[in-house]
Amino acid sequence: MSKTIRVVAAIIRKDGKVFATQRGYGDFKDGWEFPGGKIEEGEAAEDAVAREIREELGAEIKVTGFLTTVEYDYPNFHLSMDCFWAELEEGSKMTLLEHEAAKWLSPDELDTVDWLPADVEVVKRLKNC
Repeated sequence: MSKTIRVVAAIIRKDGKVFATQRGYGDFKDGWEFPGGKIEEGEAAEDAVAREIREELGAEIKVTGFLTTVEYDYPNFHLSMDCFWAELEEGSKMTLLEHEAAKWLSPDELDTVDWLPADVEVVKRLKNC
């Protein structure tokens, strides 16, 4: 049985677009994803997503709701990803601290980047919103 990794992702919205980031490291380097990361032991998912955005993008967000949980089997582990709607706090700016690139994507631009497998499931959900 493979191990389960619990992570969170922020679907940051602004002016009808969502924020996507390109990984700059690891096995999935260059793949596109919604920013986020691992939940620390004893940490609430909403707190984890705000902390991860602070660490990865130097920005403060406000979590505005829950979108979905994606369960995805990668070759070496099972991913359980809680995805939350979020908005940037007033005056907060994002800086790419861990990613190679980032884009604001409108709904009709969602298919223009090469999403990581688990994030493909989120994109499908977004198209039905």
